[in-house]
Amino acid sequence: MDETARRLVMRYGWNATAYQVLNKGIEHWFSEAGDGLVGFVRHKHVRVVAGAPIGPRERLPGIVAEWEEASSEAGERVCYFGAADRLREAVGLHPGSSIVLLGAQPSWDPARWHETVHAYPSLRAQFKRASNKNVVVREWSSEKATDHPELLRCLAEWLETRGLPPLHFLVEPETLHEVGDRRIFVAEKDGEAVGFVSMAPVPARNGWLTEQFVRGFDAPNGTIELMLDTAIEAVAFSGADYVTMGLVPLADHGLQARVTHPWWLRILLPWVRAHGRRFYNFDGLDAFKSKFRPHAWEPLYAIANEPVFSPRTLYAITEAFTARPPLVAVGLGLLRAARQEIRWAFHPRRPR
Repeated sequence: MDETARRLVMRYGWNATAYQVLNKGIEHWFSEAGDGLVGFVRHKHVRVVAGAPIGPRERLPGIVAEWEEASSEAGERVCYFGAADRLREAVGLHPGSSIVLLGAQPSWDPARWHETVHAYPSLRAQFKRASNKNVVVREWSSEKATDHPELLRCLAEWLETRGLPPLHFLVEPETLHEVGDRRIFVAEKDGEAVGFVSMAPVPARNGWLTEQFVRGFDAPNGTIELMLDTAIEAVAFSGADYVTMGLVPLADHGLQARVTHPWWLRILLPWVRAHGRRFYNFDGLDAFKSKFRPHAWEPLYAIANEPVFSPRTLYAITEAFTARPPLVAVGLGLLRAARQEIRWAFHPRRPR
């Protein structure tokens, strides 16, 4: 882990995805003054930024200007993926930039979490369902969690159920090799790990992101809910002010009016949400996070330094996550689905 980058993240990281700039495969750019950090990947001559530049709030306009000038000199455009209103307000939009609403992320005041979620019988029933199956959730130290074989097994089983091959960039699944400042909460059933929740710090907001919530094949129903309840109550006890479960892609929640998309995106995005469920369950993810009754929904954007958001920029974003041409990723996803169905036909042990 780059310690210079980590120090800046732990001092100035405000975006929910700030800690993800330390993920493997992400390049780092530092401002000349040493107070600014940008994590990014390069695809199709576009530098796709992980969230937003990290640095003192009053310095954000200067850091952005220096970063974009350096990118321009390299012959590359810039797109901030997962930027929040803070960057939009600090930098502003000008005729040479464009913005797309990616979706929304739910957030909670951890001090109010217990009274919010335990007020609903359906959620209490989920917590009890897992507890009645002898599921106990404990926090593991980073030393214990790092590369622990039972957690790696749970992760492999969870990834096997995904519609696409493992994604990277801001959703990198391989975080157990270097836990670092994360907090890991593990569900154990009869002494064996059956799932875990990884919490990444959001230091400048005294908060946490539920980076991953993973269940293995033997995890009873309600395990993820119980893990999240235990984890968020634990960070509340530690004095956290903010928790988010991260982006729900294409979620609206009354935020769509904030931006006007180009015509081709107004056609493409609803089509993807309606027909892309085999690879990514947008509605299911929205429903899952919504059932915890978020205290707020925050809009997240892709902001590009081009007058009209282009298909090339969207392609670059997609490739940042798939780490290969998107059509290849879709083809591998179809092959993966076929293999999965064959395995389940002969070995019907699947997640419950």
